[in-house]
Amino acid sequence: MLVPSPWRADFPAIATLQRQDQTYLDNAATTQKPQVLLDAISHYYANGAANVHRAQHLPGAHATQAFEDSRSKAAQWLNAGDTGQIVFTHGATSALNLLAYGLEHLFNAGDEIVISALEHHANLLPWQQLAKRHALKLVVLPLDDDGVIDLNAAAELIGSRTRLLAVSQLSNVLGTWQPLEALLALAKAHGALSVIDGAQGIVHGRHDVQALGCDFYVFSSHKLYGPDGVGVLYGRNEALHHLRHWQFGGEMVQQADYHSASFRPAPLGFEAGTPPIAGVIGLGASLDYLSSLDQQAIIAHEAALHDYLLRGLKARNGLRLLGSPQVALASFTVENLHNADLAYLLADQGIAVRAGHHCAMPLLKQMNLTGAIRVSLALYNDSADVERFFDALDHTLDMLR
Repeated sequence: MLVPSPWRADFPAIATLQRQDQTYLDNAATTQKPQVLLDAISHYYANGAANVHRAQHLPGAHATQAFEDSRSKAAQWLNAGDTGQIVFTHGATSALNLLAYGLEHLFNAGDEIVISALEHHANLLPWQQLAKRHALKLVVLPLDDDGVIDLNAAAELIGSRTRLLAVSQLSNVLGTWQPLEALLALAKAHGALSVIDGAQGIVHGRHDVQALGCDFYVFSSHKLYGPDGVGVLYGRNEALHHLRHWQFGGEMVQQADYHSASFRPAPLGFEAGTPPIAGVIGLGASLDYLSSLDQQAIIAHEAALHDYLLRGLKARNGLRLLGSPQVALASFTVENLHNADLAYLLADQGIAVRAGHHCAMPLLKQMNLTGAIRVSLALYNDSADVERFFDALDHTLDMLR
């Protein structure tokens, strides 16, 4: 089967890895970066780095313009209502912690926070710890056999005590899209706020937050072919007004004296201190790049490659595929072989995959597993990458039999 990638040459690291006889299939953890991102960051540093929003000189004006241009690009990518709904953070984890602390004042003892059984630790632990601080109840929605949140159970568990629903858009372990429309409708019916962890979903297709109707949506730049250390928090205007400030200093201050202070509203009110300026500018370059591509062609490419991967895994004896993956990744175990050992043996043959609990330890425990192998794909992968993975996997399994 031949599935070439027309975008492969846009990512210089892929050519470097290929010269090193390395095949990169750990894209759900982080993606490689396009040349346009590298150029944008280099241009910022080479032509006069400066802080944003607070300088009167030309380098400061240029930096601020580029920084705010990236905010506009992020708003356009998500179809946010306006740029003021986009807050830059240091990642999806940072954004979720911001929400957990910024919304803390809305909860009373006995209130309920609803999550799902498949959540990444980043969308579990902030809510778990908030629940502990205020004697709240953390409600966990179960999954069906395919790894999708059980809507019948959700209808029973989301109720009058629910104050917030926080769920992932796409599972980073099972590769399953979640029924957000139905879940958000349940939350809205009970007046609950909603938080969507889009860290995995953001890179697969365009997602319209206005059509989705969530209160908050978060993602990390580094999973969207952008720099690390940058995240995006989208919030509806009404929802952002609920947020209390949680970090203080720098440009978020409106007025201050020794005994009191007032603070800016979103977005600057939640960007205390010097933000990751170069990273935000780099994210803007990545969004420009992605916006120039045919999104339907990318979706079709990833679907063909994913189908090839799944058919190959299902054809091999002794492999257990986890759930029913729908897009771009697959997690599996091999009978009588520890996942870390398999990952090591694959890495020794130049194949980069992920092993372990994938920061979703409760989900793996529920499946009676300590870990699994995850293969994850990106737009620059091609069928030759998958074939090299299968060759290395077969060699390893033959060697151990």
